[in-house]
Amino acid sequence: MDASFVALETPTSPMHIGSILIYNPETAPGGFVRFKDILGFFESRMQLSKTIRQRLVRVPFELDYPYWIEDPDFDLEYHVRHVALPKPGDWRQMCIQAARIFARPLDLTRPPWEFTVVEGLDNIPGVTPGSFAMVTKVHHAAIDGMSGIDLMEAMHTLDPNEAAPNAPDEWKPEKIPNPIELLGKSYLSALTNPMKQLEVAAKAAPGLANAIKGLATQDFKVSSDMIAPRSRFNRKISSGRVVEGRSVPLADIKAIRALVPGAKVNDVFLAIVGGALHRYLTEKDDLPKATLTAMAPISVRSKGEKGDMGNQVAAMVAPLGTHMEDPLERLQFVHDKTVNSKAMTDAMGARNMTEMSKVSPALFMALGAQLYTRLGLANRVGPPFSTVVTNVPGPPIPIYSSGARLESMMGLVCLTDGMGLGHVVQSYTDEATISFTACRKLLPDPEFYIQCIQNSFEEYRDLAKAVAEGTVQAPASKASVKKTPAKKAAARKSTAKRPAAKKAPAKKAAAKKTAAKANTKAAPRKAAASKATTKTQRKPKAASKSRTGSKRTTKT
Repeated sequence: MDASFVALETPTSPMHIGSILIYNPETAPGGFVRFKDILGFFESRMQLSKTIRQRLVRVPFELDYPYWIEDPDFDLEYHVRHVALPKPGDWRQMCIQAARIFARPLDLTRPPWEFTVVEGLDNIPGVTPGSFAMVTKVHHAAIDGMSGIDLMEAMHTLDPNEAAPNAPDEWKPEKIPNPIELLGKSYLSALTNPMKQLEVAAKAAPGLANAIKGLATQDFKVSSDMIAPRSRFNRKISSGRVVEGRSVPLADIKAIRALVPGAKVNDVFLAIVGGALHRYLTEKDDLPKATLTAMAPISVRSKGEKGDMGNQVAAMVAPLGTHMEDPLERLQFVHDKTVNSKAMTDAMGARNMTEMSKVSPALFMALGAQLYTRLGLANRVGPPFSTVVTNVPGPPIPIYSSGARLESMMGLVCLTDGMGLGHVVQSYTDEATISFTACRKLLPDPEFYIQCIQNSFEEYRDLAKAVAEGTVQAPASKASVKKTPAKKAAARKSTAKRPAAKKAPAKKAAAKKTAAKANTKAAPRKAAASKATTKTQRKPKAASKSRTGSKRTTKT
C-alpha cells in the first residue's frame, strides 16, 4: 500500500498529506517564538519519530517495492522553512499560501516531509494577532492519518515549559545501497512473494466465506447506492490546488448525532458533506440523480504498531445522500448505509483487506498507475467513489510546540486523477474542523463550496436545537424515519384522488331530493347510509377522519 502511493506520484498528483496548524505564542517564554526556537525544538525531539530522518530508495525498473534507509545527508533546515503573509494577513491569503505550498511535490531523494512556518496572521477572526501557522506535508507512503498524529505527538508537548528528552540520540545514518544491491534484494523478495501470497490467501479465505454467508443471510446488502455516478470532480486533475476549512463546536456535532438513534459522529460529518455537495452541484445544475459516495478510510493499526511508519488502513464506501434535500432523511440514509458498509467490512475483515495489498507485484502496480495517468483513463472510466471523507481524531487536550499553544488544526489530503476533491474532518479539544483539498480547475470557487459546508452544518445545528427545545419532533425510532417517504407517497396518492370532489354538486342535488322525500321514503335513506358506511370503511382510517368524515358532518 505504501508503494502504491509512490507509484501514483506524478507532477500533477503529489501523494502527500498534511495539515494547517495555527499556534498562539502567548504561552511561550517571553510570549514570542523565533524561527530559530522552532528549529532547536525540532532538533531536540527528532529521536522520538522514525519518520523524520528516513528516505526512500527505489529499485531499478520497479522490480520491487522501495526501501527505507536512514538518510546520510539529512539537513533539518531543508525540511523546516519560513515565509510570511503580506498585509493584511487574512484567512483567504492563508489558504492561498497553503494551497501553493501543498501543490509542490516533495523531493523523494530526501526524507519525504516539509514543514513551512507562516507568519503574519494578523487579520483572521478568532486568531490572536501575532500567531503563526505551520503548513505540514508528509508523503502518504510514510504515514497514514493515525501515524501522522503520532508524528504530531513527537513534535509537541503537553506542557509549554517541558524540557527536551533526556534520552541520548542514538540515530546513525546508513549508506545508500547501489543498484546491484537493490536488484539482489528484489530477487530475494520475488522468491518469497509466492509464499506470502499463499499466506494471505489462507488468511483471507475465512473472510470471503463470511462475506458470502452475510450476503445469503442478508446481514448486509450490495446495493446500487454504492456505485458512484460520474461527477465534475471525477476527471483528470491539474497541478493547481485550492484548500479551505471551517471550525465548529464539537458539542454541536454530538447534538446533531442525537437526531437519528444509533448515529455516529462520523455519520454526521458524512451527512454534512453530502448536504454541501447537494447545494454546490444544484447551484451548478450538475447534480447526479444517484447519490455521490465517499471512500472513508478505516484504521487497522494495532497498539503495537502505533509508532510504525507506513499505512495500516482499510476502507469502506459510504453513500452521502446527495440526492436528498431533507437533512433528516439524509442523515438517516447515511447512517443506514454506513451500518451496512461496516457489516460488509467486518465480514471480510478490514485487516485482511489491508494484508492483500501487500502482495501485489511492484512492477505491475507501478505500470498500472502510470498507464492510468498517461492514458487519461480518469476521463473515461467510472470512478470507484466520488470523493474522500477521512476522519482523523486529534488530541482531546491542548498541546504545544516550541512553547506555543496549538489553537486549531485542519487536515489536507492528496488528490489523484479521477478524484479531484477530498475532505478531512478532525477533532481537537472542543472543536471540530471540516476542510477540503480540491483541484483548482475542477473546483475554481472554494469560497462558495466552503459556504455550502457552513450552510449544511448550520441547517443540522438548527434542526438539532429545534428538536432539543421541543419545537420540532424528533423521529421516535429508526423505523419511523424509514416510513417517512411512504407516508409522503400515501399523502400524494390521497391528494391525487381529490378530483372526486367535483361530483359534489350532483351529490348535493341528490341530498336535497332525498331530504324532500324523507317523510315518505325512509328505506332509501337507510340504504344510502349503508352504502356510505361501506365506502368509508374501504379507505385508510386516517383519511376517513381527515377528509370523508369532515365532509359528511358538513352535509348533515
